[in-house]
Amino acid sequence: MLSPQAQAFENALRALSDNVIEGEPTLEDQREAAAAFGAMTAEPAGVTYTETEIAGRRAQWIEPEGAATDRVLLYVHGGGYVLCSLETHAKLVGHLCKAIGCRGLNFDYRLAPEHPHPAAVEDSTAAYRALLDMGIEPGHIAIAGDSAGGGLTVATLLKLRDEGDPMPAAGVPLSPWADLEGLGESMTSNAASDLLVQQEGLKGMSDMFLNGQDARDPLAAPLYASYEGLAPMYIQVGGAETLLDDSTRVAARAARAGVEVRLDVFPGMQHVFQMAAGNVPEADDAVARIGDWLRPKLGL
Repeated sequence: MLSPQAQAFENALRALSDNVIEGEPTLEDQREAAAAFGAMTAEPAGVTYTETEIAGRRAQWIEPEGAATDRVLLYVHGGGYVLCSLETHAKLVGHLCKAIGCRGLNFDYRLAPEHPHPAAVEDSTAAYRALLDMGIEPGHIAIAGDSAGGGLTVATLLKLRDEGDPMPAAGVPLSPWADLEGLGESMTSNAASDLLVQQEGLKGMSDMFLNGQDARDPLAAPLYASYEGLAPMYIQVGGAETLLDDSTRVAARAARAGVEVRLDVFPGMQHVFQMAAGNVPEADDAVARIGDWLRPKLGL
């Protein structure tokens, strides 16, 4: 049974969905409404935020008190590759970094439709390489992201492998969007329970992101990639999500390739419920699990 706080989070998602999806809003309207996503996260205590520029893009160093500065969580936000920003996800990254005990790099990759695929994966890969150029060891870096950022997390690992870069310590995709065609069974079986993500909306974002390109390009839809040689992955997803099967299929594909993979499905929880960190116990549990899993991977 969901906590009262999780039920309140569902009510907030309903309101956000009404603003982002209902009434055929313009993209600018959707981007403005999506800013409310960040208001669902409580401010983590003892965290500093410092604006910077990495690989030619806006970024933000996020540093909890006492955090290890030679370990970094590179975070790429969600939003269907067209919405959200550093600001919407800063507090979530703060909670994650506190749980891990490291600093974070909240990274602002280019968005579609202004910058369609492969702009996002080019930017995220460049950010990782910039960290290496700063002297951060690859085994001291983890990459994480939610929704489209979860798919981008996997795509970044794939691109790094394919181009001969050293693997980071781990990847943490949260509710990854890995199938741009929406072919998973949960896309229909969970349509009534998912308050935020529906097939029609995903189709519109996919069209903007791909701009006529192949919907099964592995760097856009990592469900179709070969996973051999990738870093360990920890996937979290809500049981009420239409994207549930994206997570289960990615996990199965990684396991078949011999990749160390952990999949946690949180019964009844909504898409990227971790955004409610500090306000919802189920989100706090998820963040704590990520910290427990990542610390030994980063040598903490």
